[in-house]
Amino acid sequence: MATLNELRPGESARVVSLTGTPSLVQRLAELGLFEGETLTVVALAPLGDPIEVHLGNTRLTLRRQEAATVTVEPI
Repeated sequence: MATLNELRPGESARVVSLTGTPSLVQRLAELGLFEGETLTVVALAPLGDPIEVHLGNTRLTLRRQEAATVTVEPI
C-alpha cells in the first residue's frame, strides 16, 4: 500500500483508509475523502507541497503531511 503523498501527477488511486488525529480524519471526510473513493493527483507545487487532487467533481489541495495520512491503492 502507498500513501497519497507518494503519488505523482496523473496517477489515480482508491482511498483505503484515513489515519491521524480524529480532527484531521473528520476534516478530510468533510472534504469528501472517504474509504473507497477514487482520486487523481492533478499537480504538485514546485517544491512538492501542497498536492492538488481531483476527487469527484472537486479539486482539493492538501499539505504533504495531511496526504501522508491517506492510505491508497493504485488503480
